[in-house]
Amino acid sequence: MGYIERLEGYKDDMIRTLRDSVAIPSVKSEAVKTSDGELLPFGRGVHDSLMHFLGVAAAMGFEAHNVDNYAGYVDYKASEEYASEAKNVAVVGHLDVVPVGTGWTGDPFEMFEKDGCLYGRGTADDKGPAVAVLYALKAIKDEGIPFKNNLRIILGLDEETGDISIKYYTDRYGHPDMGFTPDGDFPIVNGEMGIMVFDLAQKFSANPAKDDLRLTKMTGGLAHNAVPADAKAVIAGDRKYFDAIAEKAKLYAAETGYNVSTKKQGNSLVVEVKGKAAHGAHPELGINAISIMMDFLGRVKFANEELNDYIAFYNEHLGFDLHGERFGIKFEDNQSGPLILNVGVANINEELASVSVNIRYPVTFTDIELATGMEKCLDDSSVGIITRMVQEPIYMELSSDMVSKLLAAYREETGDYETPAIVQAGGTYAKMVNNILCYGGMFPGEEDTMHQADERLSVDSFMKMARIYARAIYSLCCE
Repeated sequence: MGYIERLEGYKDDMIRTLRDSVAIPSVKSEAVKTSDGELLPFGRGVHDSLMHFLGVAAAMGFEAHNVDNYAGYVDYKASEEYASEAKNVAVVGHLDVVPVGTGWTGDPFEMFEKDGCLYGRGTADDKGPAVAVLYALKAIKDEGIPFKNNLRIILGLDEETGDISIKYYTDRYGHPDMGFTPDGDFPIVNGEMGIMVFDLAQKFSANPAKDDLRLTKMTGGLAHNAVPADAKAVIAGDRKYFDAIAEKAKLYAAETGYNVSTKKQGNSLVVEVKGKAAHGAHPELGINAISIMMDFLGRVKFANEELNDYIAFYNEHLGFDLHGERFGIKFEDNQSGPLILNVGVANINEELASVSVNIRYPVTFTDIELATGMEKCLDDSSVGIITRMVQEPIYMELSSDMVSKLLAAYREETGDYETPAIVQAGGTYAKMVNNILCYGGMFPGEEDTMHQADERLSVDSFMKMARIYARAIYSLCCE
């Protein structure tokens, strides 16, 4: 019996292990201390999920380690005759899950099977793939195949909300020589675009009189990496202005088709915009409520000229553009396609204006080139940039040894020699752990239910990904 054939015999155990893992609600929560003073930095549910996985791995005969409750890992070492020259191969997954939300047809933490699919929070992201990797490793071990390289399954615990867990791990153990994270798409993600997050901010010195037309507050959006579905502006001043602005809003809505409405509230006029939410990596799928609001407000003349200038700057250089066309950063390459720009959050009051921008830039460009392009648009403006985050892009050529081996494992198992490798706009642990790439577990053409109600993983895909991961581990560690 070969290691691929062994996996079919593990099918019931794999499903049982995944069911037990899903049953643990590992949504990150506030840190807690146990009765004996032990810190659980991501909450009880996440900790219990880690201990369950490590327990299953230990029962299989693997070395299983808890890294101070911040992370975990499972080891299988190279055979003694190869130990001195062995490289370190890592599979980096995560056990935390997003909140369940609404709309489920069953209990999200009680995995159920329907029409050949396993339903439950974490089945696809990322507990299912993590369990598939563990049993893939078990199949090779049980077959008695010697390892020439070390294999470590690293378990992150706050991937959905941050990077504390994986940084805690890499600060203590460093980075692997090669590997993958099973937290995306097949056949392989050989590149991830760079990400820059910044605020476009301006302080106001003007102090209009009480009866002047003023924008006292404008807010919109919840996160820089999401297309905002709502925006709200509060306008104050002499009420004689309000009817004209309300009429402008009606005409604007009729002209554009956008959902813009007004209502009088006390001594103010409230303008509300309804857009459509989407992920910031795919802003073309949404309707940006902030951009609609700024476009409309550009048709209103406020007493504060600095505010008018800020609104005009937004509409001139950002507006509804999705690729930085008028902001000096219309970058594109063959590997990634065009740069992606999303305005996610806006906060404006009578003292300060700020919008948060999320940019995903092509893999052959640098954040320095972005800054240079944007600065040309800022030269004659009072608007400034406050950089919040930069993640450099990653990219590996298809001809590299690791990419070739991972692609071959996928293609040999599936017979799919047509689907190309992917450069994606999203970010995974491949951005945080050196020398790894995102590799599965979602297959081409499958519906993406990650983070959705009724998240699910088909049993066929579960077993198929386990076979692919087994082939990949064999190729990276045994050949």
